[in-house]
Amino acid sequence: MSVGAAVPSRPAWQVPVVLLVLLAAVPAVANAADMGFATSLVTRIMIYAIAALSLDLILGYGAMVSFGHAAFVGIGAYAVGIASAHDLWDATLTFPIAVLAAGLFALATGAISLRTRGVYFIMITLAFGQMAYFTASSLSDYGGDDGLTMWGRSEILGTTPFEDDTAFYYVVLGCLAGCFLFARAMVGSRFGRVIAGVRESRLRMQAVGFNPYAYQLVAYVVAGMMAGLAGALLANHAEFVSPSYMSWQRSGDLIIMVVLGGMGTLHGAVLGAIAYLALEEMLSHVTEHWRVIFGPMLILVVLFARGGLGRLIGRSDGDG
Repeated sequence: MSVGAAVPSRPAWQVPVVLLVLLAAVPAVANAADMGFATSLVTRIMIYAIAALSLDLILGYGAMVSFGHAAFVGIGAYAVGIASAHDLWDATLTFPIAVLAAGLFALATGAISLRTRGVYFIMITLAFGQMAYFTASSLSDYGGDDGLTMWGRSEILGTTPFEDDTAFYYVVLGCLAGCFLFARAMVGSRFGRVIAGVRESRLRMQAVGFNPYAYQLVAYVVAGMMAGLAGALLANHAEFVSPSYMSWQRSGDLIIMVVLGGMGTLHGAVLGAIAYLALEEMLSHVTEHWRVIFGPMLILVVLFARGGLGRLIGRSDGDG
């Protein structure tokens, strides 16, 4: 191969399929190796992968840098937590409520935020995120700053499949696979091409007859609803809900996951969540100041692995 030749890219489906197979094998491998904690850790990773995937829809494909995305995760979590406090445990009710609540918040805040551009958009999403954070902190009937403990996990039509960690693991894996397929179909559709076109040139899209604001708002709401689902799963996984789920630091973590994995690569968002949380778990056992080590590592990825992990090991999901 000549020096200037491009490295052949893998088919767009190959990396996601390999990831799915590896994730599906985790419980069996963890049980065989007597490492039950690994199942719980990877469950948490997959939940955040759903949240990172939702952010990648608007950040990677729409260039909408939201510093309040974690608010949607927190709203989904609080919807399930507050429902449990009122003895409503059925996931067939609480999960749609969580997704709808996050979607309505995204609609209300997105309708305002998307009237702005650039740093103003970043700051207004940060403001809305902090508004949600402080609202949750003030809910004294539901734990306030201390958070809300759930005395169990959600039920499904009177059964309790979520109580079994392995069953819950595969529920989360199914949700991740479903969200990935939905997001991939979305970005590959005409709608996704319009969003990508607005990212490249808003004026050109307006000139050919599209309304960028409407398309961006729909994408923003869909991303918020997907993050709300992640929040509902997170509440069940931890059996605890906290205002910290909505903090700007958590939104920053999600942005780092997307950047680390590769913006505009759906499997990259999943890889970024895996890499970020796995490194956090390993480095936190070395020192409580693990971010001091992680920061330079992230800078090296940005400098020498342009496009993140997703583009390093396979081409973008948006590619034909």
